[in-house]
Amino acid sequence: MLMHNPPHPGEIIKELCLEPLGISVTEAADALGVSRKTLSSILNGRAGISPEMAVRLSIAFDTSAESWLEQQSQYQLWHAEQHRNELKVRRLIVA
Repeated sequence: MLMHNPPHPGEIIKELCLEPLGISVTEAADALGVSRKTLSSILNGRAGISPEMAVRLSIAFDTSAESWLEQQSQYQLWHAEQHRNELKVRRLIVA
């Protein structure tokens, strides 16, 4: 079952991981071993969580990589479903 308008994983990182720790984007990017630009793109919803980033986040925040990928998947699927009626798809049925 799809969540109603799930948040982008970047919002979760910002609000539940970085803000409680009181660390900056630069400090977090350094800890994750990525550029500030890369992390900023995720935090601002311009980029998604890749499998590698999911592993990095799981190590840094003692979470599972799967949980980060599931959040990304839910976010993307919900947004794709919003355009379901616009898709030009023909149903294929075996006779």
